[in-house]
Amino acid sequence: MSLPSSDPGERSTGRYRQKREAILNAAAKLFDENGIKGTMLSEVASQVGLSTNSITYYFKKKEDLVFECLMHTVTTIETITKAAAQEATPRERVIRFNREFMQMLAECAQGRYPGLMTFRDVGELDASYTKVIFTAYSDMFRRVRALLADGPIQTENRMALTVRTHLLLTLVQWARTWLASFSVASYERMAEYFSDILLNGLAAPDAHWEPNALDQQLASVEVPESTNHGFLAAAIGLVNEVGYSGASIDRISARLSVTKGSFYHHIPRKEDLFAECIRHTLVVVEGMQNTALQAQGTGLEKLGALLRALVAFHFSPQGPLLRISAWNELSNYTQFHDRVQPLRELTQTVTEFLATGMMDGTIRPTHQTVAALMVVGMITGATTLDKWVPGAENIDVEALYLQPFFYGICGEIG
Repeated sequence: MSLPSSDPGERSTGRYRQKREAILNAAAKLFDENGIKGTMLSEVASQVGLSTNSITYYFKKKEDLVFECLMHTVTTIETITKAAAQEATPRERVIRFNREFMQMLAECAQGRYPGLMTFRDVGELDASYTKVIFTAYSDMFRRVRALLADGPIQTENRMALTVRTHLLLTLVQWARTWLASFSVASYERMAEYFSDILLNGLAAPDAHWEPNALDQQLASVEVPESTNHGFLAAAIGLVNEVGYSGASIDRISARLSVTKGSFYHHIPRKEDLFAECIRHTLVVVEGMQNTALQAQGTGLEKLGALLRALVAFHFSPQGPLLRISAWNELSNYTQFHDRVQPLRELTQTVTEFLATGMMDGTIRPTHQTVAALMVVGMITGATTLDKWVPGAENIDVEALYLQPFFYGICGEIG
């Protein structure tokens, strides 16, 4: 895969192009790890052996670099989508899309293609940038959605296809975080497992997806009320949208329509508030995990009930929950590391339920590690539905989002 360039003259030379791609690659990683506000041009420059002044030859300011990283991500997904669109059926298009995406990630891992960047921090940019990015992203999203459509997209199927497209894009982007633990040589095989799970779901053909007694137990898990719930909800919402660095006191206060003075009257420090955000999410996740682990039932019943409960809690008045990808971001901050670590046990719990289900016949045999990581990514996608899918707060998330994951993303709609 090659990176398109429109730079004239000297800026079209191979040397210039190579250095520019190296800058994009280094910047994308730093922006993902530290956020836009937490990354300086000097840090990017040091990663590629340039001075800060030299890097401005390629990108005049940090905002220009962020813009190019995001547009590079959109353009890359567009290119993959165009290739996948050549296939005849939705299933064939999804397989091609996933294979091309994983191949691109392999090239990134080998340093042959600039890495992608999450869209988490796009709201940090000036409107002159965001307007272009959101327009490009929306166009790209619609083209990806068309891959899943078996016929025209109409009022009756538009929301279902939109939600499934969000699920697909979330999972392929999430794959960037876990594929690094596999060898590049195995990426092609991982793409096959990935597509199998997406297309055929996790549930065995004869297994039924329906609420059971465990759903009621999980709904009654006791979650202590916080005296600062309004601040918690605003802070978690912002972290889910723009990351820890982007969720400033000013933005949290503005969301609550209070002054900074009022904020500090209730919360002494930003770190204290985010420690409370983590504690709140940890109490919910651990409480529901432990209840599900101790309950009777099949692997599918336990896993399904746990996921339904977590998603329902997120969208309830007691929510939201901190998105799982934000847990990884916060773990970069030493003061949060010990609090974040237990949340990672969710992947282990999911793996156990998958193994149980494969043993009792309620879950299809597949790659347990890949399946568990995809389940965790699916949960992350649920916590960002309301940001990327307009009107998602009014939909049946279980029917439109969870069930397609368990029975296949190209399954019948309605």
